[in-house]
Amino acid sequence: MCGSPAQTVEMPPGTDITHASIIQGTVFADNGPVAGAFVRLLDGTGEFTAEVVSSPEGYYRFFAAPGDWTVRALSRSGNGTETVTSEIGIHQVDVQVA
Repeated sequence: MCGSPAQTVEMPPGTDITHASIIQGTVFADNGPVAGAFVRLLDGTGEFTAEVVSSPEGYYRFFAAPGDWTVRALSRSGNGTETVTSEIGIHQVDVQVA
């Protein structure tokens, strides 16, 4: 069983976004959100850091240190990759798969 929390649009109660770098978004294909995608967070050197499964609405979220990151989504609808340089705050990174 996966140890990550359920992926929802709402922040977990008590989340202090003034001290966190949050990378979140939606995995989508041409026909809409992609549920059940494996969403991986890779650090600036390409090393695997974390993985969550997208929600039924395609949502995912990571709490990470500020820096350069790659978000990679793997799904039955295809794969997609986006990069982000995060700082303290919320970073919306939507990933299209094809």
